[in-house]
Amino acid sequence: MNNDILKIVSCRITEYPRPKPAGLLDPMPQVWMKLENGEEQMLFEFFPDEINFTEKEIVGLTISESYQLRQKKDISYIQS
Repeated sequence: MNNDILKIVSCRITEYPRPKPAGLLDPMPQVWMKLENGEEQMLFEFFPDEINFTEKEIVGLTISESYQLRQKKDISYIQS
């Protein structure tokens, strides 16, 4: 089955970095998802001082839709 039509059934977001300066070299949060077929993968990382995500807004989307959501949030941040 094509992953472009599969829905995300669960999602987890990894830890946010510690406040700076202590967390300056901490990894950025990652959005991990599980598809309807059981496949798990990382979708993307993000800069939490610019945009944020919740599990609820990712579950139910396709991979393409989740990338579109990230792009929309990036554009909104850049234009603010």
